[in-house]
Amino acid sequence: MRGLTKVFGTLRACDGVDLDIARGEIHALLGENGAGKSTLVKMLFGSLEPNAGEIRWNGEAVRIGSPSEARRLGIGMVFQHFSLFEALTAAENIALSLDARTPISTIAAKAQALSYSYGLPLDPYALVGDLSVGERQRIEIIRCLLQTPQLIILDEPTSVLTPQEADKLFETLERLRSEGKSILYISHRLEEVKRMCDRATVLRHGKVVGHCDPRQETASSLARMMVGSEVHAVVRTADTTGSADVLLRVDRLSRPPATPFSIPLRDVSLEVRAGEVIGIAGVAGNGQGEFFEAISGEVLQDRADAVTIRGKGAGREGITGRRRMGAAFVPEERLGHGAAPAMKLSENLLLSRHATDPGVYVGALGVIRHAAIAATAKRINQMMDVRKSAEDPAANALSGGNLQKFIIGRELDRQPAVMVVNQPTWGVDAGAAARIRQSLIELARSGSAVLVISQDLDELFEISDRIAVMHNGELSTPMSRAEATFEKVGLLMGGAEPGHVHHHDPAEVA
Repeated sequence: MRGLTKVFGTLRACDGVDLDIARGEIHALLGENGAGKSTLVKMLFGSLEPNAGEIRWNGEAVRIGSPSEARRLGIGMVFQHFSLFEALTAAENIALSLDARTPISTIAAKAQALSYSYGLPLDPYALVGDLSVGERQRIEIIRCLLQTPQLIILDEPTSVLTPQEADKLFETLERLRSEGKSILYISHRLEEVKRMCDRATVLRHGKVVGHCDPRQETASSLARMMVGSEVHAVVRTADTTGSADVLLRVDRLSRPPATPFSIPLRDVSLEVRAGEVIGIAGVAGNGQGEFFEAISGEVLQDRADAVTIRGKGAGREGITGRRRMGAAFVPEERLGHGAAPAMKLSENLLLSRHATDPGVYVGALGVIRHAAIAATAKRINQMMDVRKSAEDPAANALSGGNLQKFIIGRELDRQPAVMVVNQPTWGVDAGAAARIRQSLIELARSGSAVLVISQDLDELFEISDRIAVMHNGELSTPMSRAEATFEKVGLLMGGAEPGHVHHHDPAEVA
């Protein structure tokens, strides 16, 4: 790529970017949320057309007018925000990007064989709408690999994978590299970049600010190149909850599977006290989504006391009722679940706050108070450092990480008594992730109860006071942070009986 430039209004999302990718290398593309990474790779994949500059493929200048043209050249991409139709099966989604003459049964068989060979098992006949985020990610990866590309663009490929799944993916990438394939790798997980990548290009505010060999750098030095300053470490102050009030109680919560592919919840009980952060670990698709839906009120319970918020039975209350009780919720899927994609940030704020802040944003006779909404949106954007291209853009105009910052800031701004967050820093850069994690800790220490569901074990160990594991719809007894180890939690994630999880001699583990 030479001098590649893309302008949106007054924003130069990419400004004269030069980038070379060699045959048989894994090349990292690093930068903060909004640095221009996604814009750059969308131009390379034909989803966006550059305003200036050129792309040369195997030495020849090319114009890539669409993703199908990119695929014909030999360029494949796995997007951070999945491009899947929920009403179709995994095999049908894969078929849409392959030769139309190939029978679905053949595609399904090939996809299943490939998925198992790479350790990313996939049911080709499962409806995408019934799958977890991690399982949807597998479809994207397998779909890309089935196209036998020469260059694979991976945008945050491990953000919804477990450590074990990520290790398997790394083995796959090393195999592809050895076969002469090239990989452009976007990730905010800098230890991954150090482990996997041969070279790195760093973007800041749409411009290339550096190239390096990531194996010669530290995670801190890479983060400093991305941000332009030091990234402050998350500080977890001591848990002083002791006998503090239980603000969120889940009591013997069971739920039958909503679809043939859903996970039933089995007798789940949990208490979260004022002042503490409890982390829920687990492999994708083990009931975390169903658990979040039950706590948030998206699905009601038979008993009012199955979920209790601040001492009051909430099991028969919907989302708005539970929010009025002082609870806040951040789902894992930002676009379409956490925010209405085509609506402005201010409109999304009004949707979530009109009922919980009576009289603040909607006055008498239903008159909307735009000035109050704008002031709150501005406060949230400043608090969370939300980078945007307009004063009040649509939610889908923001990068994934910036939208996540806005959604979490929208809930933190209420100072809720109970905060439940599913995948708080999925696809978020190092600086923003540190800000989000620190904010959750500080909310808890101010007297709120915080429950964090995450597949990022590093994150859970960084912020949690206690950690529980969800496996096959069952929840383990929470362990204190001092008692928990990666080994213990990993065994529980894999389905080990809680009573059989204990410390091993290091030599035995080796």
